[in-house]
Amino acid sequence: MHVLTGRGAPAVPDAAAHLPTQRPRTYPSDIIDAELQLFAPLIPVGGTRPSVGGQPVTYPRRDVVDAIRYVTRTGCQWDALPVDFPPASLVKHYFSVWTRDGTLTRLHNILREQVRQIEGRTPDPTAALIDSQSIRAAETVTRTSRGLDAGKRVNGRKRHIVTDTCGWLLAVLVTGAHMQDRDAGHVLAWIICTVFPTIRLLWADSGYAGTKPPDESSRNHSAHPEPVTYQALRKNQESRYTARP
Repeated sequence: MHVLTGRGAPAVPDAAAHLPTQRPRTYPSDIIDAELQLFAPLIPVGGTRPSVGGQPVTYPRRDVVDAIRYVTRTGCQWDALPVDFPPASLVKHYFSVWTRDGTLTRLHNILREQVRQIEGRTPDPTAALIDSQSIRAAETVTRTSRGLDAGKRVNGRKRHIVTDTCGWLLAVLVTGAHMQDRDAGHVLAWIICTVFPTIRLLWADSGYAGTKPPDESSRNHSAHPEPVTYQALRKNQESRYTARP
């Protein structure tokens, strides 16, 4: 079981402290200058720090971010990165480090909050939607982390995704495909109510029937003064919702 959610630590670096890049903007996935103004304060500067040490920065963080975006957009392997990017081992290293320390989570969540405010909404959601998708796993995936979804005849993993009502990602729970939606729903409800205490309503399809939000004994009343309501959508209700591009 793997969960991806959270808020991340506050951003502290100065955007002007980043090493400038000399690499020309070549690919559609490269960030433009306007995007850099949003990204830069959220990406650690790195380098040598007083009383801590560390190696001087050799490759601009902008080039590292461009390389990560290139991989996610094209789906290529790390060692297939074009030669004008930093070394693949270094790019993969920073992707792993920023995933562990919450940098990518902080970047995603701050941008989501900004978009919600632009759309005239509050930064934090008050309602969320849950859905799942079973995916066939590669042969390299071990048996202990996979399972059979008998209903869809898929042997692999299942990802349970939680979004706000705008379609922006809040959390992802990855399990074996054999796990029932309602069982994963119990875990997701507890996670969402812990990380996003402003949420009061959870929507899901009939597969999550039986999901219960945190009970009175486990709920943090200081963060969640009001109870959370779970509502299952019927088929005639589901047709009113459309996926965002």
